[in-house]
Amino acid sequence: MANLLNEAEIRNTWAPIIEEATGINESEKLAWMSTYCHNHKLYEDANIMSLSDNPGPMNLSGMGAVTLPSAYTQGGAGATGSGDKAPTLLPLAMQVAAQTIGLDLVPVVPMAGPMGLLSYLDFTYQGGTTTTAQAPTYVKTAKAPADALKEVEVGTSRIDGSKIYSVGTELAAGETVLDLFTGAEAGDVELVAALEDHIPGFSGGTDVKDGADVLYRKPFSREAGESTADKVMGLSLFSKSVAAETFQVAAAVTREQIQDLKQFGVDAVAQVESVLTNELTQSINQHILGKMREIAKTDLFGAGFLDLTLDAGETRGDAHRRILTNLLAAANIIAINGRRGAGNFAVVGGKVASALQGVAGFVPNPMSNTFNQVAGAIFPVGSVAGINVYTDPNLAFAEPEILVGRKGDGNGPGLVFMPYLMAESVQAIAEGTMAPKVAVKSRYALIEAGFHTAEQYQKFSLNALAFTL
Repeated sequence: MANLLNEAEIRNTWAPIIEEATGINESEKLAWMSTYCHNHKLYEDANIMSLSDNPGPMNLSGMGAVTLPSAYTQGGAGATGSGDKAPTLLPLAMQVAAQTIGLDLVPVVPMAGPMGLLSYLDFTYQGGTTTTAQAPTYVKTAKAPADALKEVEVGTSRIDGSKIYSVGTELAAGETVLDLFTGAEAGDVELVAALEDHIPGFSGGTDVKDGADVLYRKPFSREAGESTADKVMGLSLFSKSVAAETFQVAAAVTREQIQDLKQFGVDAVAQVESVLTNELTQSINQHILGKMREIAKTDLFGAGFLDLTLDAGETRGDAHRRILTNLLAAANIIAINGRRGAGNFAVVGGKVASALQGVAGFVPNPMSNTFNQVAGAIFPVGSVAGINVYTDPNLAFAEPEILVGRKGDGNGPGLVFMPYLMAESVQAIAEGTMAPKVAVKSRYALIEAGFHTAEQYQKFSLNALAFTL
């Protein structure tokens, strides 16, 4: 469904409404929420009753049975739903969007329909494809070469250790790059990402060696530069097919509850809707954080952990300060491996948050921070050295694992959140009891985009036995 307004007009229309309803004033969040509200309003306006010639010519069709959109797949259409919409539909969606703290950790790209394309940019060495006769100039793979005349090893990926090869462009009829490596199948041979997988000497002249080891490559001399053709970096636009998935939950109240709670000034249906909103929010949060933890790398300690055992003369404040040092180290690993920037957020358990809050004002080892030292803070704790720290209330208080990640802009590698309907509410009356039932669902996609998505996230653990407050 095409947006008929440009981005500036959409934001000017919706930003004041969102800010008044939710209190959000952060520029980035207002931008994507304005786009989402515009798409959502178009969706609502499209659900209208229409004329039909069943049962008779030009009769107005009724709403019919209450049905929700379902069964959408990447290859075909599904049920569009009956068009029911409660008067709180868009405000409810705004509540879910505003309260879902996980959306502060990932770029958000609203979808105008239940399926679509996510486009993102990346840079490769001279492009090409691995599955057709159009041979890429450079590829990387862990497979062994099958034809030494058609591929030459030029380096090793610093990310995953795969060998990088320069590929000859003269392929036999019907042959692809996969045929040049023993046993290679689709996915075994990749293009070489320019930012993460650097090819030494791609733009230079002769090698400077220490024995067999290449130390670096010198620039061309003037005469060599004049007579050598430039090698080309490829800017590639990638698209990924996206289909919305669903979280859904429902609740019912009795007529007695509605009647009796009114004497206390309580709207039973509104309370039920609030609980359902919280359930969706927590489910989305845990989906985002769970996916990050699933793909995160462990370069800092591997299978080990940060030992907080106190040395002679150390205080607990000294040990807690080491947590910050290693949190910054994980952020720098993201910068070094991902080449897009340092980690800018961390998610911790309650005990780690307490230690960071306590050491925030530790005079012998001061650190610049905005940590909130009021007990009970859940999201967020504050920021330190450019890293926003959040607690995850679903973790056990003593959970020793720390997740560090980088939120991008949606054009590079990392997780991207793509909402279709943040929250759709349908209210129905049960025929037997005449009591209301409220059903709420959220439909969105959480997508891994770009090369080396996992390099944007790091996790490490503390020595739980030695970690005391």
